[in-house]
Amino acid sequence: MKDKLKIDIVSDVVCPWCIIGYKRLEKAINELGVQDQVEIEWQPFELNPNMPAEGQLLTEHIAEKYGSTPEEQEASRQRMTEIGEELGFKFDYFEGMKMANTFNAHVLLEYAQEFGKQTELKMRLITAFFGERQDVSDRDVLKQASLDVGLNAEEGMALLDNDEARYNTRSKQAFWQNAGVQSVPTIVFNKKSGVTGAQPIDVFKEVLTDMLKK
Repeated sequence: MKDKLKIDIVSDVVCPWCIIGYKRLEKAINELGVQDQVEIEWQPFELNPNMPAEGQLLTEHIAEKYGSTPEEQEASRQRMTEIGEELGFKFDYFEGMKMANTFNAHVLLEYAQEFGKQTELKMRLITAFFGERQDVSDRDVLKQASLDVGLNAEEGMALLDNDEARYNTRSKQAFWQNAGVQSVPTIVFNKKSGVTGAQPIDVFKEVLTDMLKK
């Protein structure tokens, strides 16, 4: 039996282009009918590793990081919302929305991988952040997300204070950064070829078709 095509998605749970990229990839996989021929694993990347625990106003953060004006930010949010609607994902940007620290979310996602629940938890956290106005650095939010996807929440939450689990997550982050990943989403196929950004569905179809022939 032929090995499945391994797809590593390096991303963050507060990255709008990451969910757009995934939804386009998912659509490409479904339209090609190759769901049983691929295996997805999410890899950790913090857009803002130095984000304080209390977070930062999103508008302030984007202005500081990218120099975007309020008008540019509004246009970008509107575009995201429209693209999200096309893909069946709801972006709910709101006044006072904060960027969050996501390290603990990544530790939990590593735990979820052991039980085949990683994609479910990733979607739950992204939905919580972008669609339900929740702080994904809040431990109660993380615990509830774990419960929502059927994980042992107590066991998972204990890992947030576990030195080995935290080290493993940092090591994975370092691995992908050392491999040249500087922006997300970066989607890597069989650790050989990768694409960056939320590519169009047709681009993903081409890459998938090509890689599945090999």
